Amino acid sequence: MPTLSPSEDLKREYLEAYRSWLQQLEALHRVLLEGERLDPPRLKGLLNREARAKERYERARRRLLGLSPESGDD
Repeated sequence: MPTLSPSEDLKREYLEAYRSWLQQLEALHRVLLEGERLDPPRLKGLLNREARAKERYERARRRLLGLSPESGDD
């Protein structure tokens, strides 16, 4: 049975979302694990950016895998 290759758009969307999330996650790790200090408003912004980037990554991952957006099988 032949497998369907993801479109170039899906691949690009996934990779961009992954890289964006990784960048935000690395910044969050600098604060949580390495002791980088941020004032509360900046920390809140960082947490929100990381959460949104992860959601974008999860949506792109589900599309790449051909799963429905509502599947929630994380």
